[in-house]
Amino acid sequence: MALPNAYSNYTNTKIQTASPAQLTLMLYDGAVKFCNLAISGLDEHDYFKTNENIKKVEKIIEEFRATLNFKYPVAKEFDNVYEYINQRLLEANIRKDREILAEVLEHLRTMRETWVEVMKRGKVQ
Repeated sequence: MALPNAYSNYTNTKIQTASPAQLTLMLYDGAVKFCNLAISGLDEHDYFKTNENIKKVEKIIEEFRATLNFKYPVAKEFDNVYEYINQRLLEANIRKDREILAEVLEHLRTMRETWVEVMKRGKVQ
C-alpha cells in the first residue's frame, strides 16, 4: 500500500519547505507530543515507551541548545531553561515520576505558546 510512503513524502516536503520559525514550532510540537507519550507510558506501566519518548524529548532539547545564538543575551537564559528541562527529564526517567514529566510538559507548552506569539507578531520568519 502506498499510503505510508505518501505520508512520509508529505512530511518530508513539509519539513523541507518550512521556515526556520516553522521548524522551531514543529520541534516544540514534537517535544510536547513525546512528553505526553512518555506520561502515557508511565500510566500504562510501559517503561520502554516512557524511556523512548523521554529520549526523543531530550534530543529535541539538545537541538534547541545547539542552535542557540549566544551573541544575544537571552540565549544564555534559554540555555539555562533547556539545561533544567534536561535535568528534570533525566530525573523523571530514573524515578519513573509522572509529576516531573507533567512539570516538563507544562514548561514545553508555555515555551511553545510563547513561540507562537512571537511568530504572530512577525518577530521571526
